[in-house]
Amino acid sequence: MNVMTRPEELSACAPAGTYVQTVTEVTHYTDRLFRFKMTRPAEFRFRSGEFVMIGLMIDGKPLYRAYSIASPSWDEELEFFSIKVPDGPLTSHLQKVQVGDAVLMRRKSTGTLVNDALIPGKRLYMFSTGTGIAPFASLIRDPETYEKFDELILTHTCREVSELKYGQELVETIRSDEMLSELVDTSKLRHYTSVTREDYPYKGRITELMENGKLYTDLGVPALDPATDRGMICGSAAMLKDTKDLLEKAGLGEGANNRPAEFVIERAFAE
Repeated sequence: MNVMTRPEELSACAPAGTYVQTVTEVTHYTDRLFRFKMTRPAEFRFRSGEFVMIGLMIDGKPLYRAYSIASPSWDEELEFFSIKVPDGPLTSHLQKVQVGDAVLMRRKSTGTLVNDALIPGKRLYMFSTGTGIAPFASLIRDPETYEKFDELILTHTCREVSELKYGQELVETIRSDEMLSELVDTSKLRHYTSVTREDYPYKGRITELMENGKLYTDLGVPALDPATDRGMICGSAAMLKDTKDLLEKAGLGEGANNRPAEFVIERAFAE
């Protein structure tokens, strides 16, 4: 299988309406998860929390998947957090990219996990599983998110403790980075992690911890209230459905870009 990642190859055959960008950094966390950064076109604009189509030329044809942009809208680079699928049409190749390789990116970003899709509230919950943390990695580095809410609660549930590392490092970086700590009020940010397959202080699916009340007890906050609480959800299809059901049961309504409400869901995924 012929996979093109060299910049000169991709530039020569990139489809119209596509950027060719260069990988600047790669970090592998586990045998299932990795992160990479790449250059950002000077004219490319997006809202924190949106996703974009990225891909490679494989056997002479462009293959794209939707990836949430993990970097905030002000960043000069673009960051992505991805799973590795051994036989995945795209990720089986994308996981092998190295610094200096090139990646295709379509020119338009979109998505519902944006501040504009929520009506004002006191507390913002960002519910994520696995690589679903990516859009929230963008939002918790955006000053607008802190201006809109008094408290941000980022929940991240994975199968194993090692899979939490990306989010843990991210939050630590925000709190310790001089520039970021000036941009955002980190005293408003809370990070709640849980795992499902190993012993850990917080064990279980996020929906279980919501249903039995442990999430709220652990955080020392009241249960969901549509008058004060807002939510964003990104994860597996089953997690989206179950979390959505719990938010609706609590009285929160689903919103969209053209109809802001109490919570929003992202239904576009990488493989």
